[in-house]
Amino acid sequence: MAKVDRRVLKTQESLKKAVIELMTEKNFDDITIQDIADQANVNRGTIYLHYLDKYDLLDKLIEEHINELRVMCKSAAEMDLDFVESNVGWFEYFESNYSFFSTLLASSKASSFRSRFQELLIEEMKNDIDTTKVINRELNEEVILQFIVTSFVGIAEWWITKGMPCPPRVIAVQLGILMDRNL
Repeated sequence: MAKVDRRVLKTQESLKKAVIELMTEKNFDDITIQDIADQANVNRGTIYLHYLDKYDLLDKLIEEHINELRVMCKSAAEMDLDFVESNVGWFEYFESNYSFFSTLLASSKASSFRSRFQELLIEEMKNDIDTTKVINRELNEEVILQFIVTSFVGIAEWWITKGMPCPPRVIAVQLGILMDRNL
């Protein structure tokens, strides 16, 4: 893999930070490329050197976070962490990136993140569904999976949009107890 120039990385980080800051002030659809350029203190052309448009910039930002969560899943599996411990890592990640997640979830682009997050969770949890449990015996695996995934996403969104009303470990433990009943 080719090494990326630090100046390129610095510019991309500046652009990502700028779009997040602007999303706290106004609707994403109302943000212009010039707004992003001004906020990041770069020329408009610089943005187009790195991204197709503002939607591509946001898409790459979302993908970066989804990939980080994917890496955390893989790492948790390799370390054989239980569901609660792996979720603590996720909620700590949400907490450390609160500005991004809270801004995104409050915007009109939340559905894009939500569906990518759900895809990740389906991919990670599909093999953990246990239909031999008495409580699940007569249920369709896909229904159980959809229930668990949408519940997890809903709790994460609630926790972030409510300003993280409890520490990451507390929410992870409570979510773990609820999920354990169905996995």
